[in-house]
Amino acid sequence: MATPHDANTEVPHALLGRPVRDIASGTEGTLMAVLVENTAAADQPERWADIAYIRPAGGGVELTTAVANVQAAR
Repeated sequence: MATPHDANTEVPHALLGRPVRDIASGTEGTLMAVLVENTAAADQPERWADIAYIRPAGGGVELTTAVANVQAAR
């Protein structure tokens, strides 16, 4: 598969800059960005996905998760 035209660029998301929860890890924080990234291992065929970057509440290193795992924090 050819590299998507918008690879490694930011994707709009309704929750950008807002409090969110990663349902996979339970982490809550601020949704900082959603990017289109190749998630395949180096020796595997390309696999493109929307990846969310969440900065934990209180700061720290941003974690990544599938954008489908992101929901508004309550």
